[in-house]
Amino acid sequence: MKIRTELPSIFNDFAEARQQGFLTVKELKDQGKPIVGVYCTFMPEELTMAAGALQISLCSTSDETIPDAEEVLPRNLCPLIKSSFGFGKTDKCPYFYFSDLIVGESTCDGKKKMYEYMTDFKDLYLMHLPNMRNSPESSQLWKAEMVRYKEKLEEYFDVEITEEAIKEAIIFKNRERQARKNFYELGKLNPLPIKGSEIFKVMYGANYSFDKEKLISDLNTMTADIKADYEELQKEKSDKPRILITGSPIGGVTEKVIRAIEDNGGEIVAYENCTVAKPIERLVDETNPDVYDALAEKYLDIGCACLSNNQPRIDMLDRMIDEYQVDGVLDMVLQFCTPFSVESLKIKEFCQKEKGVPYLYLETDYSSADVEQINTRVEAFIEMIGG
Repeated sequence: MKIRTELPSIFNDFAEARQQGFLTVKELKDQGKPIVGVYCTFMPEELTMAAGALQISLCSTSDETIPDAEEVLPRNLCPLIKSSFGFGKTDKCPYFYFSDLIVGESTCDGKKKMYEYMTDFKDLYLMHLPNMRNSPESSQLWKAEMVRYKEKLEEYFDVEITEEAIKEAIIFKNRERQARKNFYELGKLNPLPIKGSEIFKVMYGANYSFDKEKLISDLNTMTADIKADYEELQKEKSDKPRILITGSPIGGVTEKVIRAIEDNGGEIVAYENCTVAKPIERLVDETNPDVYDALAEKYLDIGCACLSNNQPRIDMLDRMIDEYQVDGVLDMVLQFCTPFSVESLKIKEFCQKEKGVPYLYLETDYSSADVEQINTRVEAFIEMIGG
């Protein structure tokens, strides 16, 4: 087998994008650019863009500030929530510091209560997600929240948001989603043209690339170049087990799971979770004349375990297992993440009974204490698939 061995130099730019973004955000702030900080993919970036503001993802993937958070929050709480609060409380997250407004979402109960404390030191606006999907009442509620958020942005930043501006933002954001999707779909190829960890590196770094036009161009160029080299050089399929990662958000310290898979002979071909595919697979309907209805429909379809009747997650796993030729599914769940831990049984039964694919439930936190245990379990899982 002969495939690409030298990665594009731009990969390093994506790997360092989060750190480089600190300076970019400060420059934009100094220029008077409104900045909205968010934690969740449910937040409709199109409305933020239509307001002339920048939407940024806030720090939440390190154990650095968890001790500070535990001065207020209970220890037996999801590490992502404690990390989010700790970075805000200590001002150790430049993105949080430079944000004019934090926009939260009523996903899990822990986050909702954490946001109450966060209002003590930062302007915060909360969007109310419905508890259930697939009902007219839920759709109407979420659509009303889109309008309410638009009005909040207008009032907070003293701007007027027109429906034409929202339509333009929808079209632009769809272009970005499609560029991201085209890139991470490189994982469908066999053998992989690049490692799964490199796909993740680019997708994670893309969240901190604030020149969106350049981001789209860079992603499209990389995808085309890698495909061209692949078609010229690739000879035979890989015999390494092809792994899909699902579950809680992944990034930062939890990348230990990615390393464990690759270090023990597996290949990561797909990431169903919200760091990569979950918020991107479905585009906003550009033909819908009601922009708020179109946004509500798209964002309510995100397959998060925090909402009841999570059929969108099952549907996406169904497609991805087939399209990415998946040999095994690893469900990474953060400790004390009740929605994803409870839903894991349904995911396990779907993978094993309906798709006939091996499944591994892996619970972890933001420490490095369980690295060896993770390696042992992942190694056994990959050996079992290979055997």
